[in-house]
Amino acid sequence: MNLKQTLCEQFDSSSVLVDDAVSAHYESDWGDGETHRPEVVLRPATTENAAQMLKLCNDAGQSIVTQGGLTGLSGGATPQPGEWSLSLERMNKVIEIDPDAMTLTVEAGVPLEVVQNAAADANLFLPLDLAARGSCQIGGNVATNAGGNQVIKYGMTRALVSGMVAILADGTILSNRNKLLKNNAGYDLKQLFIGSEGTLGVITEVVLRLVPKPITKQSAMCAMNSMDDVLYLLGEARTHLPSVSAFEVMWPHYYQESLKCTTNIRNPFTGQHSYYVILESEGHYPETDFDHFCEFLAELMEQDRIADAAIAQSLTDAANFWTIRDGVAELIPMLKHIANFDMGVSPRRTEQCIAEIQIQLKKKFPKVDPLIFGHLGDGNIHIITGTANKQEQYDVYDTVYEIIGQHNGSITGEHGVGTHKKRWLKHSRDEAEIAVMKILKKALDPKRTLNPGRIF
Repeated sequence: MNLKQTLCEQFDSSSVLVDDAVSAHYESDWGDGETHRPEVVLRPATTENAAQMLKLCNDAGQSIVTQGGLTGLSGGATPQPGEWSLSLERMNKVIEIDPDAMTLTVEAGVPLEVVQNAAADANLFLPLDLAARGSCQIGGNVATNAGGNQVIKYGMTRALVSGMVAILADGTILSNRNKLLKNNAGYDLKQLFIGSEGTLGVITEVVLRLVPKPITKQSAMCAMNSMDDVLYLLGEARTHLPSVSAFEVMWPHYYQESLKCTTNIRNPFTGQHSYYVILESEGHYPETDFDHFCEFLAELMEQDRIADAAIAQSLTDAANFWTIRDGVAELIPMLKHIANFDMGVSPRRTEQCIAEIQIQLKKKFPKVDPLIFGHLGDGNIHIITGTANKQEQYDVYDTVYEIIGQHNGSITGEHGVGTHKKRWLKHSRDEAEIAVMKILKKALDPKRTLNPGRIF
């Protein structure tokens, strides 16, 4: 009996999809690349089911790609030829909320937005937030160490994970549902799986650390005349505001192009400025937080550090600021052979690094027109541009990643390496680091069953 028949006999038809029952949904994530429809999709309903499936596949030498919400941009969840899929979409239960420990335990297939709402229902707050919140799954967020809009205050997903259940390639279940802030009992094994993009194990359950729900949030869009002023604003905001929760920067070309493709959103400024910043601060004193925020911005305007500012008077105003920032979702479909970067670079080196990138792209590819924006407060900058063809796309990647490496930056701040960026990993990790990664892979997945060909 072959592996497919064995799985079909041991599990019901909702747990094992084969051949024509496999829809196009499982062909790829959001990454720009070739699609492959897997012959088999495994859909476990429990950790024990997933472990049994993985053991059978590992014993038979069948490679598996783990799939969550399929919202990744690096090709990590796109099946490669011959791979079967392990989808966690049926493992979608909120297991427990512990208000005393301030933790939330969920299965890996729960959409991020559902997790956020569950925390809010308990009058607590999960500060992980992404544009794909309605469709991405928490297991995928953890496996890729997702970033998002509030990293400047709360850190990456890694900082929000207290415990987890993970399965090794051979079906071994590692259960560490830790809720403790202080736990130094041996190796913190969960760190192996956070950000490993499914290459070392499959995460099936997560214990998330929550925080008190902010009572106030102040938002402003600031027009700036120089990067020095942008960095000055960042430093002053960190010093004088209760808590900076977002600091987003848009270069002028991106800002104008985004405005063109967003409907019913008015530009709050006249004229053109060098940079546009969304600044948000959270607090717990509704009587004074808004006035303090306004006074802070007014003082910097008097110092000519801020050229102009629009302060949100309502949730709608704040949402409109973010609509401009999130115009990337409308811009991407308009670009062909897109080169999409989520580079990491020190804020102080950002201006020089971006200037060098723009100069080299203009010199080598005169028709390339980069759009630049990002989470400057945590050093994560996004660049998107269309290219003429596949070859030019890769040449653009080569050019930009080499410059990023020269500035001691990262080829990926939050999207991960996947299959798309592994050829450029050398610009962010040295040979010794990559060698240790391969040692870990061989130790935990000697048959290379899980997500082979990702990262390296």
